[in-house]
Amino acid sequence: MKVKEINFFVFLLLCNLNFSQKIQPDILIKDSISSKLNYSLRIKRLIDDPTTPSKAAFYSAVIPGLGQAYLGKAWKIPIIYAAIGASLYYFDVNNKEMNEYRNAYKRRLNGFYDDRFLELARPITTEQLLLGMEFHKNYRDIAIVLAALSYMLNILEANVSAHLLQFNVSEDLSVKPNLIIDEEIRGFRLALKF
Repeated sequence: MKVKEINFFVFLLLCNLNFSQKIQPDILIKDSISSKLNYSLRIKRLIDDPTTPSKAAFYSAVIPGLGQAYLGKAWKIPIIYAAIGASLYYFDVNNKEMNEYRNAYKRRLNGFYDDRFLELARPITTEQLLLGMEFHKNYRDIAIVLAALSYMLNILEANVSAHLLQFNVSEDLSVKPNLIIDEEIRGFRLALKF
């Protein structure tokens, strides 16, 4: 019952904090207009600078995600760090397991049968320790390759995003079909104007 009372108190406190501040619409509009202008000026500066792709790639090579932050696409940074971090985590897990299998195998060759693999419901034989060591070694190697690949994709993505910022796209993306009646060939011709 005590937990329910604490949860109810926290809920009331959060609701009270949520509705206790008055928002002034004039300040909000001015702030949003100035932030939009600053963002558009920053993007314009990035578009006009021909070295932007190489700078973004260099920044991402130095610190992963810095090139994306330089381009104003900071929402990609958690994705980059999740990919690199998950790969490094699985590298660490598989490396520890491989070392444990290898140490147990070496101890069994020296005549010590006191490893945790003998205490399982189905004990692992010495030959199976070699197989387990190879299994975790392969996945450890795959994890380090995935970490390196994530790092390289981070650099490539920053470079490509910077190039795409400089890609000129017209605001008018309409298509105007034009049906032409050709009397010489007694047929119709369809022309599309973009």
